[in-house]
Amino acid sequence: MPVEYTLKINHAKGSAGDVLEDDPVGRLKVFVYELPSKYNKKILQKDPRCLTHMFAAEIFMHRFLLSSPVRTLNPEEADWFYTPVYTTCDLTPNGLPLPFKSPRMMRSAIQLISSNWPYWNRTEGADHFFVTPHDFGACFHYQEEKAIERGILPLLQRATLVQTFGQRNHVCLKEGSITIPPYAPPQKMHTHLIPESNPRSIFVYFRGLFYDVGNDPEGGYYARGARAAVWENFKDNPLFDISTEHPTTYYEDMQRAVFCLCPLGWAPWSPRLVEAVIFGCIPVIIADDIVLPFADAIPWEEIGVFVDEKDVPQLDTILTSIPPEVILRKQRLLANPSMKQAMLFPQPAQPGDAFHQVLNGLARKLPHDRSIYLKPGEKVLNWTAGPVGDLKPW
Repeated sequence: MPVEYTLKINHAKGSAGDVLEDDPVGRLKVFVYELPSKYNKKILQKDPRCLTHMFAAEIFMHRFLLSSPVRTLNPEEADWFYTPVYTTCDLTPNGLPLPFKSPRMMRSAIQLISSNWPYWNRTEGADHFFVTPHDFGACFHYQEEKAIERGILPLLQRATLVQTFGQRNHVCLKEGSITIPPYAPPQKMHTHLIPESNPRSIFVYFRGLFYDVGNDPEGGYYARGARAAVWENFKDNPLFDISTEHPTTYYEDMQRAVFCLCPLGWAPWSPRLVEAVIFGCIPVIIADDIVLPFADAIPWEEIGVFVDEKDVPQLDTILTSIPPEVILRKQRLLANPSMKQAMLFPQPAQPGDAFHQVLNGLARKLPHDRSIYLKPGEKVLNWTAGPVGDLKPW
């Protein structure tokens, strides 16, 4: 039985709303801890790949805050405290963050700020935020099973996490987190823009893995089988331009496509979502229960198409049954420059970009409730909780 596509009308957010264009300056003050360079700059010097990979938001957020007008040098007047630690920059030769190093690095940084400044101990981190752009956020592992087993680093239980990972009712997303887009290089994408008058002659586009034989030899675990289902059902369908090949015309091809598939991989999120928005290709989001970036400001239901993982075999029916006027409306919304800006971490920062959306998210949490402040000597967090390996010195 074909799956009917029903348009969800949500006029309140249909024009990207006022929230997207809020100016956070003047609404919050952030104190940036000065950490020894081994927590940030030195790691980056050792491996400059960190500047361009999809986890790079932690580096650019640090750089942005150092020169941002919301920064205060007086911690006594700060609303928020930020600890610049690059937990995804210690990489394997293949370029993946080392899962056992990240929690040790984060613990070490928190031990340092809690013993050198009084501010952590006042709230045990409830007025601190951390950027944790790992696959599964502060669970610090790329495999979901292991991420769930580890859970969020216990020392971060009271802090606000700014992370790419978002999935409802998941142990690796705690309440109050701010979900951000993954990093995609703005300048690189800009150089590949083609005239908007170019026809969108590709109906459905996807480039990427369908199976991860190295890490999931038996299949079914990677992408919960959703990518495999795309390949098995549509590899010979003329409406689907899908392949594992990554052509040099990848960015141009997205601008020639009507729909771009954004399926989960090891984690629900990927840079494809950002690329689709930038290039005006309607994102087809295949990741059950995903929490999308800045969902309180961006009308995802109106610009994207959501397909349940179990419905992937009906993908052709779902997409071909969307009326042309609905496609046009989504394309018009995607063409809104403020929508694209919110997805990017540009250098230098620009009004309404992802940096500002993070600050807006933090400003909306103010003022802090008085209950976050602990009584003198009061302790809530357990410093020895968590896997034994994570307690080793970094």
